[in-house]
Amino acid sequence: MDQHTPTATLLPSPDVQPLDAALADMTVLLEQYGYAVALYPASIPVAHERRLHTIRSVLESNRLALLKLDLPPLGIAVLVRQLRQLSICDFGAGIIASAARLLSHYVYAGALLHSVTRLDRVPVSLKAHAKSWVPGSQFGVLANPNPELIRIGTGADRLVGPDFATRMVVAKGQTQSDWVDRTLAPQWRTQGVEEATLPADSPGWWGTAKLIEFAAFLPDVSILYQLVSSVRREVCTWCGIELIGDRCGFCSAPLAAAGNPRAGEPGNPYRSERQNQNSGVLDHGTPAYHGP
Repeated sequence: MDQHTPTATLLPSPDVQPLDAALADMTVLLEQYGYAVALYPASIPVAHERRLHTIRSVLESNRLALLKLDLPPLGIAVLVRQLRQLSICDFGAGIIASAARLLSHYVYAGALLHSVTRLDRVPVSLKAHAKSWVPGSQFGVLANPNPELIRIGTGADRLVGPDFATRMVVAKGQTQSDWVDRTLAPQWRTQGVEEATLPADSPGWWGTAKLIEFAAFLPDVSILYQLVSSVRREVCTWCGIELIGDRCGFCSAPLAAAGNPRAGEPGNPYRSERQNQNSGVLDHGTPAYHGP
């Protein structure tokens, strides 16, 4: 990551930061950047998610996008990195926010686990559960883009990887194994492996602290730019911001057919001028990640 790429801002949980302080911090961010995009995992506590919506509601701001993602913690950290890279390009805030959904399909996120008995994020067969009790068992699990589970050491099984060039980031928990570096990375033909600190939420997400989490991703900002640019741009008929895909990242309104009578409707609580200010990208729920 070069020095020109903006850093992410961590939004503390309610038990760490009072609401008044959270509101003040968000006000400063919106004044500084114009827009903010907050990414958070679907696994965070309800109170934590409620805090985000409370901030948006109290500030009555249509400039804060709240994006809930069903990705493992390291996968979200990688996606935050990519949006940070894109935030210095000539994309408006609406494009940046809606690009998160697009780019998540190109993040191959998984983990090596010693047990799947407490894994509830990926379908696990009864046979796999039984083998978790066998000493020395290891499992390769892919959570995104398509769930998959294999038992390592069977010879024939391998996780289905990306069919495009990627780089891999690896975060090690309380286990020792070279399977990710020496077997998986070569199978996926990654263009390099870098290490990161294991996100604090990872053991809870995967159901065990004995894991090695990994994520393969598109590292080149020029490729990311081309990918996002290739998607047709639309204008949200509710808040008026430019977007890609079929749903606005800021007001969550689905893309409506042309000629919707609500487009640009006076009195619309989310009505705003389209702006091309760079957005601040916020990371929520991965405080221990210090990698890419």
